[in-house]
Amino acid sequence: MKLDRFYPIFDSAAWMERLIPLGIKLVQLRVKDVPAPELRDHIRRSRAVCGAHGCTLVINDHWQAAIDAGCGYVHLGQEDLDTADVPAIRAAGMQLGISTHDRAELARALALEPDYIALGPIYPTILKKMKWHEQGLDRLSTWRGLVGETPLIAIGGMTVARAAGAFEAGADVVSAVTDITLSDDPEARVRQWLVATR
Repeated sequence: MKLDRFYPIFDSAAWMERLIPLGIKLVQLRVKDVPAPELRDHIRRSRAVCGAHGCTLVINDHWQAAIDAGCGYVHLGQEDLDTADVPAIRAAGMQLGISTHDRAELARALALEPDYIALGPIYPTILKKMKWHEQGLDRLSTWRGLVGETPLIAIGGMTVARAAGAFEAGADVVSAVTDITLSDDPEARVRQWLVATR
């Protein structure tokens, strides 16, 4: 699985339609707590804009909806793994990414032979409340040694300025969320990310 080095995460198709055309080549749709018809619409619209711009779309959590929509990639957190049908995901030919926060979770993830591993939060994040404190770049380097050839994604509190340090510590990919969506100029911030990661 060859991944682009920049991996933004958006919570709606509207963000996708606004920012994918700028040159994003890998993106995650993370939609929470919406009715099924609305979720399907977000996926449909996201697939359309990603397809038009050669961007790989990863669906967070909603693996069955992703299968039903014919998507190629799904991302699961540890809680999602508790209920996900991983054999069904694989039978559908989908690529799988998994979040990790400690060594037990990493061992669980690696046993499933994922297509990438995400570690976070590298820095403090305001995106969601988490029981894990910041992991730091040292932990990222440790993960690099443990995951072998599996692509490693750094997430959590990532900014353009912090991207270089994450790459130096061993990340293959850096993921950003609020650094873009809370920016006064999301388009300009995406362009900065593209320069910093290409």
